[in-house]
Amino acid sequence: EELNRVLTTRMAGLHFAPTQNNRKNLIKEGILSKDIVVTGNTVIDALFIALAKVKKKPPRIPGLPSALQSEISNLKSEIKMVLITGHRRENLGEGFENICHAIAQLARQFPETHFVYPVHLNPRVREPVMRILGAASSRAVLPNVHLIEPLDYLSFVALMNRATLILTDSGGVQEEAPSLGKPVIVMRDTTERPEAVKAGTVKVVGADTRNIVKGVSQLLTRPALFKTMSASHNPYGDGHATERIVSACRAFLNLP
Repeated sequence: EELNRVLTTRMAGLHFAPTQNNRKNLIKEGILSKDIVVTGNTVIDALFIALAKVKKKPPRIPGLPSALQSEISNLKSEIKMVLITGHRRENLGEGFENICHAIAQLARQFPETHFVYPVHLNPRVREPVMRILGAASSRAVLPNVHLIEPLDYLSFVALMNRATLILTDSGGVQEEAPSLGKPVIVMRDTTERPEAVKAGTVKVVGADTRNIVKGVSQLLTRPALFKTMSASHNPYGDGHATERIVSACRAFLNLP
């Protein structure tokens, strides 16, 4: 992926950078400043389009209990929900064991909070999730943990929009969630989205049980911290990246 980007960069006459940090990196590679346009990320444009559809017609989330589904569909509900995603290869094995134990501990510590986890199809992800969380939730030991199948984009956007916070190792979620005012706890040791960390919308805690529990617990019990993270500026765009790209292309190609 990076090789293709570098090759394409050498041939391109116009470069669209999602952030100022991306622009600086291109300049370090020898790209002239005049050939770079900072646009924001088009994924935020797509997110807002999807959000409008979700608000107009809330999708039904397969696998959720009827009562919870009703709460999610009711935009006035003050339900607390932690949305979870996980799939990174670096977390396979011990990492996912730690993640699952952290979720179980948090579910016991916050019984009124729902933990919704669309489980990735990778067998090496599903095995520890089903072994540690699936058995417990099926015995009603953890009735507030909801393991469901992977979702289509509109359904996932609906859950992001209703979530209190998001626990993830995904890169894309780190860009999307802040536009919805959702704090993100990242279960990795590093992230390719340093802008989000600097902006305060994302906190990196690693795949460590103690740190995951601490990070989520602080957001659920400290309103001031939650407000700070949820109100922070999203560095990845305002939903108008496409317009900037079209405008720049027209100027570049001398089109009216």
